Amino acid sequence: MSSGLNGIVKVWEAKLKKSRVAARRRANSIFSAMSVAHVDDEDMQEGDEVSQVEKVFSNGDTYIGQWAENWPHGQGKCLWVDGCIYVGDWFRGWMMGKGKFSWPSGATYEGQFKNGYMEGEGVYMGSFIENYRGTWLANLKHGKGVCDYVNGDHYEGHWRRGYPDGKGKYQWSNGNQYIGHWRRGRMNGNGTMVWANGNRYDGSWEGGLPRGNGTFRWVDGSCYVGVWSKDQNEQSGTYYPSSSQSGSFEWDPQEVYLENLSDCRINPGDDIAEFPSQKAVNWPSDGEDSQKARLSSTGYSMASESEFSFDGSSGYLESSRDVGGESPGMRTEEWESRGYTRPHIVIKPIKRQGNTISKGHKNYELMLNLQLGIRHAVGKSPEATSLDLKSSAFDPRDKVWTRFPTAGSKHTPPHQSCDFRWKDYCPLVFRALRKLFKVDPADYMISICGNDALRELSSPGKSGSFFYLTNDDRYMIKTMKKSEAKVLIRMLSAYYKHVRAFENTLVTKIFGLHCVKLTGPAQKKVRFVIMGNLFCTEFAIHRRFDLKGSSHGRLTDKPESEIDSTTTLKDLDLNFIFRLQASRFREFCSQVDKDCDFLEQERIMDYSLLVGIHFRDMSQSGEPLHTSAGARTPTRSPDMSRSASIRLGSNIPARAELTVRKDNGEAQLVGEPTGEYYDVILVFGIIDILQDYDISKKLEHAYKSFQYDPTSISAVDPKQYSKRFRDFIYRVFTEES
Repeated sequence: MSSGLNGIVKVWEAKLKKSRVAARRRANSIFSAMSVAHVDDEDMQEGDEVSQVEKVFSNGDTYIGQWAENWPHGQGKCLWVDGCIYVGDWFRGWMMGKGKFSWPSGATYEGQFKNGYMEGEGVYMGSFIENYRGTWLANLKHGKGVCDYVNGDHYEGHWRRGYPDGKGKYQWSNGNQYIGHWRRGRMNGNGTMVWANGNRYDGSWEGGLPRGNGTFRWVDGSCYVGVWSKDQNEQSGTYYPSSSQSGSFEWDPQEVYLENLSDCRINPGDDIAEFPSQKAVNWPSDGEDSQKARLSSTGYSMASESEFSFDGSSGYLESSRDVGGESPGMRTEEWESRGYTRPHIVIKPIKRQGNTISKGHKNYELMLNLQLGIRHAVGKSPEATSLDLKSSAFDPRDKVWTRFPTAGSKHTPPHQSCDFRWKDYCPLVFRALRKLFKVDPADYMISICGNDALRELSSPGKSGSFFYLTNDDRYMIKTMKKSEAKVLIRMLSAYYKHVRAFENTLVTKIFGLHCVKLTGPAQKKVRFVIMGNLFCTEFAIHRRFDLKGSSHGRLTDKPESEIDSTTTLKDLDLNFIFRLQASRFREFCSQVDKDCDFLEQERIMDYSLLVGIHFRDMSQSGEPLHTSAGARTPTRSPDMSRSASIRLGSNIPARAELTVRKDNGEAQLVGEPTGEYYDVILVFGIIDILQDYDISKKLEHAYKSFQYDPTSISAVDPKQYSKRFRDFIYRVFTEES
């Protein structure tokens, strides 16, 4: 007979011996109104018996329900003398699992508990109508949730440690609403305030007030664009009347602070006087040793807030406890005996990429010119109304030049940089692309042209291009050669049709193509393209790989000790096979085929699949923790708290199987699977799509073919490149069996 069946028989025998009819009736009445999770008998130690009891303690507290050894274990109800009641699951004396806690005031919480804490999905109903539905952590609203306040206000979005924090929408009872970023319960970052009368402010916020670049728009179409501050000395901007407006207009921007925002107070919410975790019960024989046993049996430490670390990129708390365990795959000795070396993976603390471009930096003036040009090009142009474009919009001659003298002009503001000229390539097309990619013009301007400086990545790419990131990580700006700009303009019409036809395309999103021409004897031209940053996600990226499917020169010459979250690894560094859930894998293969067909038709090669990995479970020492070999890939990541949007290429739950390569000096593109799995979140997309198979690449192919295996080099014909790329990607990404 199996141990699980033995446990069930023992429990049933104990019930027959010790339960009474009256107790059973009471238990039935207690649990008839709600469903509770099953407590696995295998969690009990051998010899433990579960019985049905009714206990009244010396202080007047009462417990009715299942009991094992010296504490509640199973389903039970506890009534405290002050009127608090808990009905639900217990585990060795802790409220653990599903349950409902009621306060004497009439307030209730129904949902998940962990070690006495409200933790997981749950609904709180306050005594004065207020309610919250969402996720909790250690008694605090944390994750994604919806709160209806007693005064009629409504908030829906992200929370952190009890406060709105992250992206969220707050609706006041008077009809005003704010949509944007929050920090510790205040509007902070980029956001939009829309008043009930139709006026709106789009821009930067700090501490609950407009601060930095922003635009105030009236319902008649007029607007005020400038730098905002409650300090009048720091406030500056320009008023633009609507086409229908005539005569002079006097308006003080300080009215926004003194009048418009006066009735936009954030409700602090209901105070919970006493949390369930504070309702201690003195169980019989519950001494210090018993308390330690209870803590260790749950595998959980009743930690204070300081013992938790917050991962700002992923948006959830991780306990600092270490989890041990033997690897489910081959042991290290087995690998070594077969001539393999097992990779040792250690995740270092996440650090931010790039160096801020401040005054004195060699590219400081270039950054100012770029920001001035973007603000002018996007701010002065009307938003695209249709995605149907005429062929003339794609004409390579469709360019708009604008002069930016330092003293300003009729169309441009005065500035502190040098004189320069600004060129917009095919402006109608890129305006339509931004609309297609659902990019709000105000958010776009604030990200690139806001108070925060751009960050320059520490080293240029292989092509000699420099890369810049916006402060919010949403956009990447790349300087480019004239030949690359020509390729983009040549294929722009096909690119537009492709991304419009396939919403889930993995091809890089491009938002603008511009040129800055500096005046003076040098007459220097700098062309740059603005793209979406693939790794702007809620999850911290622990490892990143640039995958082409070739082997020559595709190894990063860095020891594991020097690899961190910003290191871009290559094909021969890859030591994983990614297993996707069946429907996602089919969708992935279909889209890779469509994207590769498009790039092949446009004679593009040398592109790659950029892959970012987030390990969902890590030990205290920074080593990713393996999962069971028999586990299935989840359709949704449980640590997302239902906050991260999942689409092809973004926030995809998967399992990564560790692979190993033989130390025989041969380039093995894909290693041998080991049976050791990790739960991961994947982010991926196709990048570097502006290299056509021109004469320089043909010469490179001919030259390297004499020295190396022609199939191992990157520079090959687009058709051959596409086939090799797909063959490799379909070996690295597989369907979960």
